[in-house]
Amino acid sequence: MLQLGFVSVFRDAFAQLHFSFEPFQLYMRFHCGLAGIQAVLSSNTVTDVSDPTKGVGLRGKLNKVVLAYGGGLDTSVIVPWLRENYGCEVVCFTADVSQGIKELDGLEEKAKASGACQLVVKDLKEEFVRDYIFPCLRADAVYERKYLLGTSMARPVIAKAMVDVAREVGADAVSHGCTGKGNDQACLSTKLYILFLRVRFELTFFALNPELNVVAPRRDWDITGREDAIEYAKKHNVPVPGDILEDPANEPKKDMYMMSVDPEDAPDEPQYVRIGIDLDMGLAVLIVENRLVGMKSRGVYETPGGTILFNAVRELESLTLDRETIQVKDSLALKYAELVYAGMWFYPLRESMMEKIAKTTTGSVTLKLYKGSFSVTSRTSPYSLYIEDISSFESGDVYNQADAAGFIRLYGLPMRFRAMLKKGI
Repeated sequence: MLQLGFVSVFRDAFAQLHFSFEPFQLYMRFHCGLAGIQAVLSSNTVTDVSDPTKGVGLRGKLNKVVLAYGGGLDTSVIVPWLRENYGCEVVCFTADVSQGIKELDGLEEKAKASGACQLVVKDLKEEFVRDYIFPCLRADAVYERKYLLGTSMARPVIAKAMVDVAREVGADAVSHGCTGKGNDQACLSTKLYILFLRVRFELTFFALNPELNVVAPRRDWDITGREDAIEYAKKHNVPVPGDILEDPANEPKKDMYMMSVDPEDAPDEPQYVRIGIDLDMGLAVLIVENRLVGMKSRGVYETPGGTILFNAVRELESLTLDRETIQVKDSLALKYAELVYAGMWFYPLRESMMEKIAKTTTGSVTLKLYKGSFSVTSRTSPYSLYIEDISSFESGDVYNQADAAGFIRLYGLPMRFRAMLKKGI
């Protein structure tokens, strides 16, 4: 497993790069021991909907709905909409997947102001790291060459927790605030880390409890854009947050970064870190990605810890895996990443992949971090396939220079035959 003795080194390294260390702890804290419900807030609704829970709503009747809630515009306006249209109680659910305490501040007030009867917050960091991040790290899963699948990995663990909360509070439905445009479809508010995306949510709901009703208001309501949502929010006394990154022709503003800085602003001195890795265990990247339905979207994904770990693992694999295994793993990694990105975490194909291939990926890698980039300075492994005496091509019992002649003649036969045919030989 990752050696926790290196945590202090990483903290210093991240400080050198002006990276926030706290999100990186998401990859390191197996032992956080904080799982469970952190807070369940009392029922105390404040909304201008005149007590709709006592009757049938405009679209039917549900008793209680668990809503994936981030406190942004999209999920906040859903609370009064659900009460108004389904005459139900709304339990807001927020997952702590190490997005930072600032993202959790004020959620109680927002949930109450929107009309929720409860806010449930669960600490999912340990489960997220153990059961979702590490499998993707083992698989070298990267979507479209850049995206390290941060939100794609978070979605199924959040949806799984929603199913659990629905059972705990006796809810007969779950709900999310995703549109019909993305993979799971991006929400109105992109500023929060918790972006609830539809396909990934609903596939998890189907896999874990097919009897739950799923309400996706943005498929059904008359709110057609951000301005409509703002108007609806104001009508129901819901605070209006956020802004959106849209035009890919515009350079992101520096104040957008939460965990990293522009390389121009990074320190002038490099920092060296050494990572211990055993994958036999249970930089900000700006991209334009292809959504599941074919649309392109733009966003800033800050994954400094993930970027460092992913590349450290690949460097270690260059020692511990043979050529054929690396090639097959690279091809499987593409499919693995696609499955995760498309919300198929609980699909048998994803679950069956990469179980044995990383058993020898054990050792340490030393990286030189400098101004938002890094280079590998050393790597070692007890399972290293690099043997200096053989790699130097000196004569010996294992490698004989004279063997090369016969090998080259056999290996070159297809090219010799083709040339002979062309010349009529």
